Amino acid sequence: MFDKEVINYFLENQNRLFDEDVATTPEEAEDFLDDAMAEVVDSIEEVIEYFDEMGVDTDGLSEEEIAQQAEVFTLPDGRYLVVNS
Repeated sequence: MFDKEVINYFLENQNRLFDEDVATTPEEAEDFLDDAMAEVVDSIEEVIEYFDEMGVDTDGLSEEEIAQQAEVFTLPDGRYLVVNS
């Protein structure tokens, strides 16, 4: 479900969201992302839609503030990984 770039980026940057590593291998990272109902989206608008569907209030937040939320990982290729923590 998650491509290699997403999994590796999460492994390298999971400390943004968690105090301790939740995964140490690509397989563990993929399992964790599956369990956490994480999603990869193509735009910040889709991040906002995801938050709305999950019941997260984004009113009053700019797109930049939303992109800086701990649950949002901006991938090197411009996509976003959103982790429901």
